[in-house]
Order: sequence, then structure tokens, then C-alpha cells
Amino acid sequence: MKKIAMRLVRAALQLIPKNLKNKLKQNERLTGLYIRSVRKSGLFFDAPTPKQTQALYNYWLEVNESAFSKPAGNIDGWQAIVFGSDSQGITEEKLKALGVKTCLIAGDIDKSTLEENIARLDDQIPTLLLNGGDSLQEVAIGHLCDALQESDLVYCDTDELDINGAKSSPRFLPDWNHELQFSTAYINTGVMIKTALLKSLHITNQTTIAEIVTELSLTIESLAINHLPLPLVHQLPEEKGELNTLERVKIVIEKHTNAKVELDEQFSVNRVCWPNSNPLVSLIIPTKNGKALVKACVESILEKTTYQNYEILLIDNGSDEQESIEYFSYLDTLEKVRVLQYPAPFNYSAINNFGVEHAKGSILGLVNNDIEVISPNWLTYIVGHAEREDVGCVGAKLLYSDTRIQHAGVVLGYGGGAGHAHKNFPRFHTGYLKRIVATNNYSAVTAACLLVKRTHFDAVNGLNEKDLSVAFNDVDFCLKVKGLGVNNVYCAEAELFHHESVSRGLDISPEKAERFNRELAYLQTTWSDFIANDPAYNPNLTLKRENFSIRSAAELK
Repeated sequence: MKKIAMRLVRAALQLIPKNLKNKLKQNERLTGLYIRSVRKSGLFFDAPTPKQTQALYNYWLEVNESAFSKPAGNIDGWQAIVFGSDSQGITEEKLKALGVKTCLIAGDIDKSTLEENIARLDDQIPTLLLNGGDSLQEVAIGHLCDALQESDLVYCDTDELDINGAKSSPRFLPDWNHELQFSTAYINTGVMIKTALLKSLHITNQTTIAEIVTELSLTIESLAINHLPLPLVHQLPEEKGELNTLERVKIVIEKHTNAKVELDEQFSVNRVCWPNSNPLVSLIIPTKNGKALVKACVESILEKTTYQNYEILLIDNGSDEQESIEYFSYLDTLEKVRVLQYPAPFNYSAINNFGVEHAKGSILGLVNNDIEVISPNWLTYIVGHAEREDVGCVGAKLLYSDTRIQHAGVVLGYGGGAGHAHKNFPRFHTGYLKRIVATNNYSAVTAACLLVKRTHFDAVNGLNEKDLSVAFNDVDFCLKVKGLGVNNVYCAEAELFHHESVSRGLDISPEKAERFNRELAYLQTTWSDFIANDPAYNPNLTLKRENFSIRSAAELK
């Protein structure tokens, strides 16, 4: 009933004249009530249905028809290896029809013969890795060979063919995403690779393509991986061999790293826990008053967190409520807590920079005062990531008080700026490509709960307190850290509540709106390339909503 009522309200709003609607938007209480009501109704959870996705994909195919008529270009030849045991003969015949020079069938021969045959492949031409039963768009080889010119390997988006030969179920993938490969094996077919790299590996008839990609990524530091955001491979559904593929990727990760990997069969993802040296972690929590929020936050950290080498720095930004002042005085007596006074006007960036100046830890944690711990091992997982040489900022899975997703990574370009991936989705929804339940890379994460090495924080001069005092300072910070040559990580295993944001209104007072627009303009100017094309997203997906839907007709014009 709530959904029906809110749909009627939203429909009625479309009939109101624009001038009157703009006046209504200036009423902060009215706008806040509307936003809260829509959230509670569940209308913000609007993942497209299969029928809607198919309609959007059909239109996308019409608009992008020319991309599938690309001439082959200068192709000197190519080879292929077909993996798995499904419909290999059919796949081989289709590849021969496309002009493949040599086609090896991995499942039909023993280890020694396969390795001997791979050794005889021509190093001067590339090799396509494809699963049995999968097929190629006619122009796929031309696209893949062109994209391989400046890379070591290239992969593309995929879809499926129904019984009538119609295209369906597109998978629009992000650019190379280390963590998503480790956790979901998302690259598992349609890979064009330089043959010399392939010969450096030991390949058996049980080897999977995801395994090959994962091993190369872990053993070749400068591996150049390219992504074509175009569905050129028609893929068989993967569910049947999914757990086996993840198990083999798990073995590769544990072979080449010190990480411990658990295969989560419920969600079909790998849980990768990286080792840590037990560094001191400084958790910086700014607040003004808010005793109840701070109490829930600090006590949940103290009582639930299994990782023990941390300190809490509570930064008091001019509290004037007696009960808060008294409670903060009590906290200051605790062994793991220090309370610092910051009496200057509110500036989120400046407050956190101040906290860092007084922190003792080599790992810094920026934590909002309305955070509450859910998973006891949250800090263990995040610290393991944060200590890795190739990792910058690490963020957590944050839930609203009613358990809907508040944060599961930040996507650049949403609304012309940035927004939270999968916002308002149910807690246990897997998300697009399992990106809610699987740890993966995003260009940015929210500073409501963010950990980073002190060396990285110092290298980018901390948060920008001059230009971004309130909004987008975390996005700007993450992108600066990413510019150091490291990757930012959304850690799905670190689950916490983020309470107050669920009831917060919009920044629509004249002063707040002016400040927000100024900070948005700074983000758009400074990070225009990421906003135009976030590598952790896909250019074929919408920027109008946080639901990973395919772009609508209006966006494709």
C-alpha cells in the first residue's frame, strides 16, 4: 500500500506547474518528509525487472547497430583454445567459420598433449580463450585484435542468445577490476591474449579462463589489461560450473599470496582475507553533541571489534549539550579513547585533518559518529586490504537503520557528480555482477567509514579543507589517492550501520545550496575525466539512478 500511495503522489507531482513545484522544493521540511516517505515505501529500490532490462537492451542494440558491422581490419591471423566440456564441437565449428587458424580443444586431451600443442602455437598472432558453448559476434575478432594492439590481453562484455537466436541478458562489465576477479571470477570467457603470455603458464584440461587471467594478474606486475565495453561474446549461463571456477581462482590466489580465501557457497563469491602486521589503527570520529549516536558508535567498536590494536580519537567540534559533554569526559578516561577539542566552525575536511595530526597510527580511519559495528571482523578485513602495497582507500558496506544499502561503493557521474552504488537495495541483494556481496574496486568510497595508510594521506595532503568543506571531500580524496598508482576497495565483508543519513533532509537552504553547488562544480572541474567515464562502472549503464540499469532512450540520444 505504501508503494501504491507514493506512486500516486509522484504521479500527482508531475501535474503541478514547474514554478509551483520549484517553490515547494524550497520548503526544507516538506522536501525532507517527501524523501523519507519515498525511501520507506521502497520505491528507491528500483532494480529493473528482466522484462524492463530486455526492453532497454533491445533499444540499446538498435542504437548501437553500427558497432556490430565494424570491418575486420588488418588481421594477420588468430588462434583459439576452447575450455570446458559444454558443446565444444559446436563452438569449434563456429570458430572455423570465422577463419581461426588453429583451434585447440582443452577438454579432449591430456595435460602433456595440451601443453605441447600450446607450445606450438604461433607467437606472432594472438590466441582467443573461449568456453565451450559460447559463440562470437561476427565482428568480434576485428574488435578484439584492434584492442589488443596496446595490451597484453583484452576482454569484452557478454550477453546470451535465447532459443530463437535473440540477444538477451547483457553483462556490462567494468574495466579491469582486481578484486572483482578474485571474488567473482567475472572475466571467464572471450579473452584475446598475446600467445607468449599464455605459454608462460601450465595449463591443463581442467584450467579455466578466469584462472588464467587471475594468475597472470598476480605474477606479471605490469600486465596491461584492456576492456571493450561491447557485448561481442554470446555466453552460456555460468551457474553450473560457477563454484568450480571460484574454487580454482581461490587456489591461484592462495598459491601466489598470503591471503586466506573462503568460498562462500551461499552467494557464490570468494571471501579474501589479507594478512596484516597488526598496525596501530587510529579511528577519527568528529562530532558535535550527539551523545546517543556517539555512544552507539564507540561502544559497538569497543565491544564488537575483534581486531584490537586501535585507538579512537573523538574530535569534539564545540559541543554545548551538558549530557554530551559529560559523556565525552567519561570516554576520555578509557584506555583506547582520546577526546580532542576542535572549537573552530564546522569543516569536515579540516576536522579530520586535525585528527590525523594527533593520531598515532600508521593506518588512519575516518569514521562518522553515526556508524555502528555489525560484523566483528570488519576491521580485520579492512586493515588487511589497507596494508597492501597496491591498495589506497578501503571502504565498508554501510546499511541504513532499516538494513537497506546506504553505501556499497561510489560511482562517478551519478547526477553529474557522484553517488552510492546500489543505494537503497535490500541488505542481502547480490547486486549487479554480485557487486554488493563481493569485495571489488571502485574509484571512490565514502569517508563515513574509510581506512587508508598515513603515508597515502600525507602524500595527497589530506582532505581539501579549502574547496570541499562538506560535500565530495571523500570522493576528491579517494581520486587523489588513486592517482598515486593504487586501487581503492569496497570491502563487502566489513558491514556496519550508518544511522543518521536515513533521516537527513536535503541541503536546500540558500546558503547550503550555494555551498553544495560550489563544491559540485569543483568536483566536476577537477575530475571531469572520471565523471565522464568511471572505469569501475560501464559507459552503457545509466547515470540517472544508482541501480545499474542499462541507459535509457533519453540517455542514448
